[in-house]
Amino acid sequence: MINLTINGKAIQAPEGSTILEAARANGIDIPTLCYDKAVEIYGACGLCVVEAEGIPKLLRACSAKCTEGMNINTESDRVVQSRKIAMELLMSAHDGDCVAPCQLNCPAHTDCQGYVGLIANGEYDAALQLIKKNIPLPASIGRVCPHPCEKACRRKNVEEPINIAQLKAFAANIDLNQAESYIPECNEKTGKRVAIIGGGPAGLTAAYYLTVMGHEVTVYDMMEKMGGMLRYGIPQYRLPKEVLDKEIALIEKTGVKLVNNVKLGKDFTIESLKAENDAVIVAVGAWKSSSMRTPGEELKGVYGGIDFLRAVIKGNPPEIGERVAICGGGNTAMDACRTAVRLGAKEVYVIYRRTRAEMPADALEIDEAEEEGVIYKFLTNPLSFNGENGKLKSVTLQLMELGEPDASGRRRPVPIEGKTEEIALDSVILAIGQKLVQEDVKELHLNERGNIEADPDFFTTDLEGVFAIGDATNRGASIAIEAIGEADRCARAVDAYLNGQALDTRVPYISKRDESTIDYADREKAPRRNPKVLPPEVRNKNFEEVSLGFTEEEAKEEASRCLECGCREYYKCKLLNVAQRYDIHPERWEGVMPQKYTRDANAFIERNTAKCILCGLCVRSCREVMDIHALGLMGRGFGTEVSPAFALPLDQTKCNNCGLCVQLCPTGALTERSVLKKQVPLDETYTEETIDIDGTKASVLVSRYNGKVLRVIPNDEVSRNAGLSREALFEKIQ
Repeated sequence: MINLTINGKAIQAPEGSTILEAARANGIDIPTLCYDKAVEIYGACGLCVVEAEGIPKLLRACSAKCTEGMNINTESDRVVQSRKIAMELLMSAHDGDCVAPCQLNCPAHTDCQGYVGLIANGEYDAALQLIKKNIPLPASIGRVCPHPCEKACRRKNVEEPINIAQLKAFAANIDLNQAESYIPECNEKTGKRVAIIGGGPAGLTAAYYLTVMGHEVTVYDMMEKMGGMLRYGIPQYRLPKEVLDKEIALIEKTGVKLVNNVKLGKDFTIESLKAENDAVIVAVGAWKSSSMRTPGEELKGVYGGIDFLRAVIKGNPPEIGERVAICGGGNTAMDACRTAVRLGAKEVYVIYRRTRAEMPADALEIDEAEEEGVIYKFLTNPLSFNGENGKLKSVTLQLMELGEPDASGRRRPVPIEGKTEEIALDSVILAIGQKLVQEDVKELHLNERGNIEADPDFFTTDLEGVFAIGDATNRGASIAIEAIGEADRCARAVDAYLNGQALDTRVPYISKRDESTIDYADREKAPRRNPKVLPPEVRNKNFEEVSLGFTEEEAKEEASRCLECGCREYYKCKLLNVAQRYDIHPERWEGVMPQKYTRDANAFIERNTAKCILCGLCVRSCREVMDIHALGLMGRGFGTEVSPAFALPLDQTKCNNCGLCVQLCPTGALTERSVLKKQVPLDETYTEETIDIDGTKASVLVSRYNGKVLRVIPNDEVSRNAGLSREALFEKIQ
């Protein structure tokens, strides 16, 4: 044994061992992407460099031998800088998506690709549980979300995006209709207490996740029932309240205490809750309709959008008459106009100052409203609401045209001088936005917009231990999924605060494909499926749910359209693990990609050259361990790539599908096409074996060659979801 020091720690190592071996034996992590015990040392990636006292150059830990008295630093500034450059160079030539664009565009960062894929495979319970890692109200959100995920879905480049939102609702509906719906297991009680003011989507989400973390949570709400704008701002025909009730009941079953009919500033204050709790979250929402500042808004018959919808939902709709106009082009305007139709209005207009193409409302809502008889007045804007004896009589509209784009990128509407139109009306509904009731939160500091000022990363306010989220904060009202995403992150911030820990808000690096290189020509066109809906002449007379939802066959067919953009190796990708360890900027080395984005597959292995970093592990394992030589390094210099000889398909090589190359690949350039037992060739070299994972029995398939374990394949839900590394699986078998 020889003596040496690594990072100030005195250790011993067998004579002849490498620095990497000595470090790993003593729990010191040195990153590497081209090293594995199964093959000879190669030193290609350059990531395992370390600094040794008295030696001017950096050493590659995978090959440099330990010497007596050696003093090693594995994380010096010089080492880190070298690794960062090496990683940047590797990532600059790595063309792959770590995470699917749909997930990146979801404010709650829901694993859309994951649950869509599970639905395609008929694994509905697993899909629901995956969704609930980010959204505790999936049946409700699946019905009402304007699905920003779908706007980023690459399937639109083939024909139409995947119907992600309705697939979410499908999985959640199945769970709600089961005898025992899914309830997550909660951590041990921490003894910490959290009060949440507001029982809307933000407050309920924060309560759900904090309870799962083991804290005692009480939600206080001013309304008769929980749900916030999901209950009091969205009509029954879009979101049946029975569905919302079931989901809230499941949140309550986790241990959340719900208290209704209590108001901030009247029944309690933020300070009084602070005195009784370890933390307070303010999620009061935005309950005040925005004004258009148009002459005549004070007339009888002029209503705020959310005030109107809330009155209808509570069972006391206002008298709107037969001729109604709605001002606005968002989803609240669609809810208001379709509600007016159902209340019996004969003429319902939507006044919008831009064109149909610029309307922010969901296209399906716009179309369905028109089918129900709504009349659109595009490129018009109210000049005045005209009355008689204090009652609305008509609206004067200014005719508009589109000018130059504004800050939002949409062309700015400008008046056409001298052109107006007057429409006789009984009522008008202003659906142009909503804002915070400032008197409710006078204990907190407000920003220039009149909203609660909260830190965008930690959600802290100017009061110690008080956090704020949702429509009442910073930019103001937004969509429910935004509030849910904020609440999820806030729950982690509060948990860290309660535990006296620092919260890491650094955004980890991920790889994204160059969109311009993606070719969709080989994709078979399959039109998007939308759930069947009630006929217009039936649905416009009642508040029954319009959408009939997906059947199982329809859901699986729609889910099967997914292009699976995100990498299946995301959770165990060694390349990504190292990339996220350092603050890297591969764009500094941006240039022409050295490899084409090509795919090659057989029944068991899928090969994607664009993700390859030329570590050589696949080539060397195929040659040194299996003596097959199915893969090689082809070409020279910058254009080198891993390929079968003569660029043959894998099926035409000597490849025996042992899977060793897949197990060693650090990037996802080589992946298993399937881990399903029925698709693995179970012959004399394969055995089904049982391993223990955290006290639970799990099934794996073990491949041996001449008595040597070559690969271990997860073979059931327990082993697949564990996300264990190759080394960890091998250790459990051996």
